[in-house]
Amino acid sequence: MKLKNIKHIIPAAGILAMMCCNTACVNDLDVSPIDPNVTQEFDQEGVFVKCYAALSLSGQQGPSGDGDVDGLDEGTCGFIRQIWNANELTTDEAICSWGDDGIPQYNFNSWTSAHPMLEGLYAKLLINVTICNHFLDEASSDGDGAMQIAEVRFLRALNYYYLMDMFGNPPFTTTVSSSNPPQIQRADLFEWIEGELLDCVDAMAEPLANEYYRVDKAAAWMLLSRLYLNAEIYTGTARWSEAAEYAQKVIDSGYSLCSDYKALFMADNGKYDGSSNDAYKEIIFPIAADGANTRSYGNTQFVVASTHTSGMPDWGSTAGWGGNRCRKALMEKFYGETMPAYGDVDEMIAAAGDDRALFYSKDCTFEISTWSEFKQGCPTTKFSNIRTDGGTTNDAEYVDTDWPMMRLAEAYLTFAEATMRSNGSTTEATNAVNVLRERANASTFDRVTLDDILDERSRELYMEGQRRTDLIRYGYFGGSNSYLWDYKGSANAPEGTNFDSKYNLFAIPSSDLISNTNLVQNPGF
Repeated sequence: MKLKNIKHIIPAAGILAMMCCNTACVNDLDVSPIDPNVTQEFDQEGVFVKCYAALSLSGQQGPSGDGDVDGLDEGTCGFIRQIWNANELTTDEAICSWGDDGIPQYNFNSWTSAHPMLEGLYAKLLINVTICNHFLDEASSDGDGAMQIAEVRFLRALNYYYLMDMFGNPPFTTTVSSSNPPQIQRADLFEWIEGELLDCVDAMAEPLANEYYRVDKAAAWMLLSRLYLNAEIYTGTARWSEAAEYAQKVIDSGYSLCSDYKALFMADNGKYDGSSNDAYKEIIFPIAADGANTRSYGNTQFVVASTHTSGMPDWGSTAGWGGNRCRKALMEKFYGETMPAYGDVDEMIAAAGDDRALFYSKDCTFEISTWSEFKQGCPTTKFSNIRTDGGTTNDAEYVDTDWPMMRLAEAYLTFAEATMRSNGSTTEATNAVNVLRERANASTFDRVTLDDILDERSRELYMEGQRRTDLIRYGYFGGSNSYLWDYKGSANAPEGTNFDSKYNLFAIPSSDLISNTNLVQNPGF
């Protein structure tokens, strides 16, 4: 089975429920069949598709009703939605107006080991690892099998990367077993992920040579560059030169920047969407979405719907949930301390002098005095279900917009920061940043600082689920530091306040600590 039309074949992966789903969070990496009396025959092509599909879908039915994780809502525990919430709502970029249990704790950096959304995130990542382990336990290397195995090893490493980044010392196993897995220390997991990626990359397709929606060597290099960029946080030892090296490999891989920034986040951003949109040339790892066939409340649908509401310019979907919008701190990255007059998207772009300023501020306020009011804070129009060619999408509600999990622009920013930190080269760093600013029709830098690069990462990658990791790397997240943002650390601190450094990690869910006595909680929880 090829993934060329993965948007149309993902639903078929639902048959794999009997092999690797309906697993409770507390059961760690254990899987069991729905009916133990059924003799199961391994379907390599089907499970291979499921390894990818698990990143877009979180159940067997879609958009809700039959989740992969027993006891957790299918829509809420989607991979993209969970990663986004944890890495955006906790930072200077986004704040949510909803009162669902878990949202305020994210907004104001006050979660505990009983946080329901962190339980969903943790469970989703472990389920994804289990699906990959199942494939790797059974797969044959015949035919396309060797490349499939390499890709699934990458996908497993990606899920373990997020477990390491967010939870520090998660349970770890590389096979499916009914035994409670041991806990691995963060530095040891870093070493395993590094070794796994370096070992599997040779069997992966050359950049741009694989079928679209399947990863290639550039994706492995990108994940290695992320790994090395944050190595000092994960292991205590900086690896800046390696981060720059692998970012450069991505830059030289043959991918190219999309000609129009906005087009990267529109409904026809995939290779087979029948338009002239060249976003696919920049997106190294797209996670497929399709309004007719991959209906989920946890993939790009969530990001599009949650950032829009009635009265905003058409976003191509009848779903407008009005929850997530921008904090003032993000707006200041584009406008400085003097906010522009409230305006539509074109006016906001013109005021910023930057095509990436995709905001709509009419009938809204930049200041937030009541966090539960969506129109306090500035909505973004960055993600939409509108096609660049004005064509019709597959569904009026559910989006066709692929999630840009990895794209070339990130490599330029990683190269800039890592090069500057490793050898102090401001010239190379400035040139790399200016490539992106030129694409955005923004004025270029004469000489960047490290803080300039951090701000540029926000301008380029905002709302793409990376900000928390960046702030931790810079020492601007938990603990005593000089960087404050609106409502940092407390719902009662509009100007922001520091919060405990223990929040640089999420707590391991208490439910899993009870189930698996091999696990030790992160300090402070």
